[in-house]
Amino acid sequence: MDASDTLTLPYAPAEEKRPSRRIPVAVLGATGSVGQRFVQLLDGHPWFKLHEVVASDRSAGRPYAEAAEWRLDMLLPTDAAALEVKLLGADLESPLLFSGLDSSVAGEAEDDYANRGCVVVSNSRNHRMDPDVPLLIPELNADHIGAIDRQRKRRGGHGYIVTNPNCSVVGLAMAIAPIERLHGIEELHVTTMQAISGAGYAGVASYAILDNVIPYIGSGEEEKIESEPQKILGRWDGERFIDAPFRISAQVNRVPTIDGHLMTISMRLRSSNSVNLDQLRVAIDDFRGEPQVLGLPTAPRKPIHYVHGDDRPQPRLDRDRERGMSVSVGRLRPCPLLDLRMVALVHNTIRGAAGAAILNAELLEAKGLL
Repeated sequence: MDASDTLTLPYAPAEEKRPSRRIPVAVLGATGSVGQRFVQLLDGHPWFKLHEVVASDRSAGRPYAEAAEWRLDMLLPTDAAALEVKLLGADLESPLLFSGLDSSVAGEAEDDYANRGCVVVSNSRNHRMDPDVPLLIPELNADHIGAIDRQRKRRGGHGYIVTNPNCSVVGLAMAIAPIERLHGIEELHVTTMQAISGAGYAGVASYAILDNVIPYIGSGEEEKIESEPQKILGRWDGERFIDAPFRISAQVNRVPTIDGHLMTISMRLRSSNSVNLDQLRVAIDDFRGEPQVLGLPTAPRKPIHYVHGDDRPQPRLDRDRERGMSVSVGRLRPCPLLDLRMVALVHNTIRGAAGAAILNAELLEAKGLL
């Protein structure tokens, strides 16, 4: 990484729409790994103020500092530490909720809060493929927020749900988007090497993962990777989502790195006759989207960095690029079986989870939807 990656301010200046006051927000599932990342990233946010933390009955009624068993490698924010944990399902004062809930409870709880009139920005998988719920990566499909009006009509109120993708899918979709737009993709194969933080604190026993690679991740991980990118890179036609017409084959592995999902990608293009690798590398590195145009606070200056070098990107060297909000791509080269192959890396708990959801909420505010 260069100096600009490590010396950036906590939040980029927002040049466009700013709320007149900081919006009070709640974090659902605040004691879990994604919930804690939400709490950390919301500290000092210029648009949002953490007002409520919500968790199960095991934590409800206790100070957050006591209930959370803080695991991140930075201090627990002082303001958050003093908050009393509220019980999931309780009435909340905050109009905007960030959900880091486990999928076993997220579906019903998020629906309930949306039906009460709250805006729920979710990291959970339950509603990602719902026919009127946007699956957002703001740089790629900001126009998918057009589905919110239809969802509000279905619910009969102001509330709605917006989701961000699976942690690996964020990196995959962003990495292939410039290529898809220039040449089209017919099919691709992706193999992931996913960090242990993606499984949560109790997700993988140390004895199982040390000196080992586990070639399986449960909860339908491969199926998510094989289906979500088509919705993201497809379009909203005013009535329904129309998926992008390419196929994906995914194989997933859990590896003993802490943060950062690495993936190797091979793809067959719809039009491969005019491919110029140098031009593609520039197109990837120069890629920008609506968050960069709007100057959203959490938006990276460059959402995708093309990293030169035969051995890059690497989790330890590249995962924190632009505060963990930028995807790193490298090793773009011809594929002897398909057309192209490359490597991509995403910070799974920041760009792939809590940071993605916060950026989604910033887009909603900038578009007048909060």
